[in-house]
Amino acid sequence: MRSTYPAAVYLCLFDDGRLLLQRRAGTGYRDGELSLPAGHVEPGESATKALLRETREETGLDLDPAAVRLALVQHGRADGDAYIDFFFSAALPPGAVPVVGEPDKASELVWAPVDALPEDVVPVVRNGIEALLRGETYTEYGW
Repeated sequence: MRSTYPAAVYLCLFDDGRLLLQRRAGTGYRDGELSLPAGHVEPGESATKALLRETREETGLDLDPAAVRLALVQHGRADGDAYIDFFFSAALPPGAVPVVGEPDKASELVWAPVDALPEDVVPVVRNGIEALLRGETYTEYGW
């Protein structure tokens, strides 16, 4: 039997030594904890297109595709599910102001210092962020 894994995309949006996080709310998964703007890759959609779509939906930002780069791939297993996660990085565009675009899924946006992430970041997401900050391009979690 061939393994198939769902794919998810995550945005590491940086601004002056800070990283944008959002507090999950109303989803039934890790509500109250911090994560990155993220979402599933839909059928027929590339990871980059999914990232741009999710970023627009969740933060109101229309990022230039040339301004984002794939920084890390994580093969993870958490909370009973296994995923292939694509972590992209980008700088906050000049003058851009992210907003909570889906208030039914996130209660607030938080700018956190990259060298002092809050304790309540979803563990699998924290693993990916920390690996990316160390300069790794591939990591595993939960195996």
